Amino acid sequence: MITGETALIAHLGYPTKSFKAPMIYNPYFESIGVNAVVVPMGVKPENYTQAMEALFTLTNIAGALVTMPHKVATVALMDELSTTAQIAGACNAIKRRDDGALVGDMFDGEGFTRGVLRKGHALKGASALVVGAGGVGSAIAASLAAGGVARLGIFDPHAPSADGLAGRLAKHYPRLALEVGNKDPRGYNIVVNATPLGMNPGDPLPFDVARLESRTFVGEVVMKEEMTPLLREAQARGCAFQIGTDMLFEQIPAYLEFFGFPTTTAENLRAVARIAY
Repeated sequence: MITGETALIAHLGYPTKSFKAPMIYNPYFESIGVNAVVVPMGVKPENYTQAMEALFTLTNIAGALVTMPHKVATVALMDELSTTAQIAGACNAIKRRDDGALVGDMFDGEGFTRGVLRKGHALKGASALVVGAGGVGSAIAASLAAGGVARLGIFDPHAPSADGLAGRLAKHYPRLALEVGNKDPRGYNIVVNATPLGMNPGDPLPFDVARLESRTFVGEVVMKEEMTPLLREAQARGCAFQIGTDMLFEQIPAYLEFFGFPTTTAENLRAVARIAY
């Protein structure tokens, strides 16, 4: 039940039809008696700055979740950024402090790497390839580096995006071996699709799946369906894999702590979630 005392968390992105977070957060808040609600809000890129300015004049807004295509644009609108958000060059969580300042953080990468670790795959000393150097790809790359991978490949069809991410990583992780501009998955322990490819019927695969080795762990960020075309191909080749919503479930406990709500585990969230594909 939404009341006059309900804390609002905006879920900002466009389009909203693929949003999954409200079907996780809201049942969880209901289950523990927290008077808060996550509300999807579709904002086109050309209206985003104006919408943000208006949104945070509301007196009952606690913060926002940010998804495509606004994660990168959000950085310039924050008063303060976490180290992870600075490296990623993107932001997917906004909290308004009591003094009115907007604080941005990035949890995509933490959600992804926590999922990998929980599935029994090591990060320290491993090699990883991230295909897609936008907001989510940059966040995952930053968290892989923080987790201790020894070699990190970065590819994006927009070369300056990949080069920029590599430069930020090199600044913070000077010992990390970086390879930029090649999306061949062969020879990597972990390969991640951090592009939108797979959201729409007929999308090409993000890399040559025929080059996948069965020992490679394949991660997906697309959440439109559980088994995307990429994951079906990976499974057919004997690869272990992580579905897109795993990253979402694993990062939500960190989000809850960020916003000051009672936190929980990914298992508890799955138990109450109303995810549908």
